[in-house]
Amino acid sequence: MKVERKSDHAVSEASCKEATGKSLSDWFKALDKHGGVALGRRTLSVWMRDDQKIADAWWVTTIVNEYEIARGDLAKDGKPKGYSICPTKSIKASPQKCFEAFATAKALDRWFGPKHDLKLIEGGHWRNADGNRATIKKVTTGKSMRLVAEDEGLTLPTPVDIKFDGAGAKCTVMVSIDRLQTRAEADGYRRAWSEALDRLKADIEGR
Repeated sequence: MKVERKSDHAVSEASCKEATGKSLSDWFKALDKHGGVALGRRTLSVWMRDDQKIADAWWVTTIVNEYEIARGDLAKDGKPKGYSICPTKSIKASPQKCFEAFATAKALDRWFGPKHDLKLIEGGHWRNADGNRATIKKVTTGKSMRLVAEDEGLTLPTPVDIKFDGAGAKCTVMVSIDRLQTRAEADGYRRAWSEALDRLKADIEGR
């Protein structure tokens, strides 16, 4: 899976003002006045969307995340929170069938990227020729897997949770990724995973 680390829009004082009516620094002052990082990401985002009438979810997320970074807000473990993304795809197949598409190097080669080296056990690894690298933290067959992505170019190792939810011949594959430290990383990985899940759906439903 090749990732272009590029944000959907420029993130700057000028681009923010053009899109939302205020610059980033103006929004940071407004968020301070409203109650600051102590209110939490969700509350601040709802306030911007509902009270400040910022309809573009991309800008709401960007402003709140950049505000946390600017104010040095950290998660409970003392590390930067970063951006979160959650690409999702509904597939006409059982959860077990979808899980199996992640379970071997041969299966991953069909849709995720070329030349996989996979050891799908706790402490194992996920590698390929596109430069994707991850350590396997936990695997629950047919249901979920947890990884830490360590691709070259990532600001920090990044947690990835993949879940296979459904029953019978229908499954929702959900990829939750946290701690992406820049808007470019968040948008790049969202695009790349969304495209990969499209390929996964085509591969499974086409066979």
